Amino acid sequence: MLKFLGGLGLLLLLLVGSFFWLASTRPMVASSLAWPLVEWYALDEFKGVTTDGVVQGNLFSIADTGVSNGEVVRAAKQFLQGLTAAQRVKTLHAVDDLEWRRWANIHLSTRRGVGLLEMDAEQKALAFGLMRASLSARGFQTAQDIMKLEGHLADLLDNYVEYGEERYWFTVMGEPSESEPWGWQLDGHHLIVNFFVLGSQVVMTPTFMGSEPTRADTGRFAGTVILQEETDLALQFVNALSDEQRALAIVEARKTGNNNYGELFSDNVVVPEQGLGLATLDAAQKTLAVELISLYTGQMRDAQAAVKLEEIMAHWDNTRFAWIGDTGPEAVFYYRIQSPVVLIEFDHQGPIALDGPRVPSRNHIHTVVRTPNGNDYGKDLLRQHLAQHPH
Repeated sequence: MLKFLGGLGLLLLLLVGSFFWLASTRPMVASSLAWPLVEWYALDEFKGVTTDGVVQGNLFSIADTGVSNGEVVRAAKQFLQGLTAAQRVKTLHAVDDLEWRRWANIHLSTRRGVGLLEMDAEQKALAFGLMRASLSARGFQTAQDIMKLEGHLADLLDNYVEYGEERYWFTVMGEPSESEPWGWQLDGHHLIVNFFVLGSQVVMTPTFMGSEPTRADTGRFAGTVILQEETDLALQFVNALSDEQRALAIVEARKTGNNNYGELFSDNVVVPEQGLGLATLDAAQKTLAVELISLYTGQMRDAQAAVKLEEIMAHWDNTRFAWIGDTGPEAVFYYRIQSPVVLIEFDHQGPIALDGPRVPSRNHIHTVVRTPNGNDYGKDLLRQHLAQHPH
């Protein structure tokens, strides 16, 4: 018996050692072996983001917003038609598929769908056409700039296996339709877009945007920079608060680590209510706060962004702003805007790919936008639709 246990222990040691050797020499192969176990462990039954573990009901309803999604539907159909039969099989999933929740903003995850690296020039144009039809001009530009900075990172590290401007994958859930539920997803390092469509309604969360580094000063993509407005306007807003308001808004004066709650595999995260209630703002402060929120909702097309902003404003009295870190001109910080219908997070993070002190800096930013209380991925709208129209 002891000999058997000793042999089993040696075997496990060899397996673990082999995996770490593989991870150091062929990280993407190691990831493909380990990632299904990560997903199995992390993707428990969907509930949604909450403040206390209890989902608030009756927040979302199926309605006619008066905004046409016809252009998005046409772009999605053209994208799918441009793929080969084998590529379409990889790309298409059921509208309620777990694929929605498999996104990961780290480069070692195992991607599904069809990647830009697998597409010819015409197929890439159609993929970007789907993005352009779904996002605002600013949202599309931000997405492209994130991809460029990913290419810049690959150049800096001379590592084109793990990084690169075309290491992004597309999936489509359900059949593109102007009446039935469907959606699409873009999955890659530092750029995640989940875009659910039901009639005239859109839910574009979770959306993840970030980069390390956040600007390129040299090389092929010199001059590219992201999330500067989200940085500067947040500082302007927090510094426009009174001393009493700042005392409530700033929950920690020093930022020592990463603070985002809503990143990968956090669909059911509990995010405590903290900070300053925005109902206390004066007119000028409120204008700044709405402008800041609009930078995030404005990643969608203007008409859909207006619908989302109206939804947020309806819950203004239950919206909070929380801040961690300094508030000086070159400050490193985290902030959160939170209500029953939106969670916006901005986080300066420590280095992962690049060298440097292991503390948060302006050279690595993560932003996350979510729809709390069960409507990320449009799941609450989909639930209501299936209850009314069983498939």
